[in-house]
Amino acid sequence: MTEQSPKVSIGLPVYNGEKYLSQAIDSILSQTFADFELIISDNASIDCTQRICLKYANEDSRIKYHRHSKNIGGSNNHNFVFKLAKGIYFHWFSDDDLYDPSFLQKSVTILDENPDISLCFCSFKLIDEHGKCLGINENLIGQSLSPAQRLRELFTFNHLCEANYGLIRSETLRKTDLERNYSDSDRTLLCEIALYGKFHIIPEPLFSRRIHPGQSTNRYPDTNARMAWFYPELDGRIKFFPFFVHWKQFIHYLQIINRVPISNFERGRCYLYMIYWIFSYNRWFYMIKEVFSPIRKLFLRKSS
Repeated sequence: MTEQSPKVSIGLPVYNGEKYLSQAIDSILSQTFADFELIISDNASIDCTQRICLKYANEDSRIKYHRHSKNIGGSNNHNFVFKLAKGIYFHWFSDDDLYDPSFLQKSVTILDENPDISLCFCSFKLIDEHGKCLGINENLIGQSLSPAQRLRELFTFNHLCEANYGLIRSETLRKTDLERNYSDSDRTLLCEIALYGKFHIIPEPLFSRRIHPGQSTNRYPDTNARMAWFYPELDGRIKFFPFFVHWKQFIHYLQIINRVPISNFERGRCYLYMIYWIFSYNRWFYMIKEVFSPIRKLFLRKSS
């Protein structure tokens, strides 16, 4: 007799998350919807993360704890928890965020009743390191009936990909490339999910996103520094490696648009929106810079 799979799999990738980890796990365990597994993947933390996780895993059989012997990189750790998931719905969870107890129940109901919806999220609060509310964001993205329009909405930078922490159909995620090892790949993944199906945004702030000095976006403030999150083995030598981040994302978008099952009309609109993507936020400038910067470095190295 085999153990029945849970309906929801929650993936919690963590690295040195001791400060807020207990609060985050408690907010999951307080969910009114109880048919879930919590998969924690510890990316070789050097703080008290392991002790905290083992304590919770010993107290609740729904919690599965895995610890890597070395840091495998941020995106690889995010992808790892999904690869262990058994549920028909999947949810990434951050070690410093919080959820209202009704989040899973309401999200599961939406996905159960609406097979055309690929992801269910909600309005959310921004909170500081002490839990004080800094504001509420309605996060009204990805709800258009047009796949191309959803793509264009998600291209914009008026959101920080919080919807990646919504409840997602596992069958949809399995069709995607998950996160790749370049900066902003979480946005690319969100766009890919949106091309497979529209989003539903619950108009209640059921999620609290914590803003604090220790989060990765603050530890790695620019594109080059952020690559250390993907390639920890290169930390300290990042500036010597050309990563062609914008080119990688551009090509990845084209690959996604080419293979998703949408009409030729919508596919054509998506390709046109890629022109918009290149010329918005000066991406064209950075793409040119990524080509010539390595050549310049090579020339300077030879002349010195």
